[in-house]
Amino acid sequence: MNGWCYWTLRKAGDSVARATAALKGQTTAAKHEMLFQHGINFNNLPAWQRRGTGLFWETYEKVGYDPIRQQEVMATRRRIQVDEALPMKDGYETLLRRLIDSSQPA
Repeated sequence: MNGWCYWTLRKAGDSVARATAALKGQTTAAKHEMLFQHGINFNNLPAWQRRGTGLFWETYEKVGYDPIRQQEVMATRRRIQVDEALPMKDGYETLLRRLIDSSQPA
């Protein structure tokens, strides 16, 4: 929310110092109201714009081919997983714990 508020003020012509000072100590309600005064309903923005985007490694199995033995084999691969609907509060903590635990060597 701070990012939305800051860049809304900057686009409205405020300087770095003025935009920063305007947000210092403001409540969440005041920030919602400031955005609303600029025609932005923060609650209606897509989740990724409100909470960010998560990028993390995902391990998956893929059928491969072993040319030496001339047979299909299962291969473990990694790819980047994109999460544009990050959970909030306890759900976010649960997500982080799951990702940290899955990255530990067995």
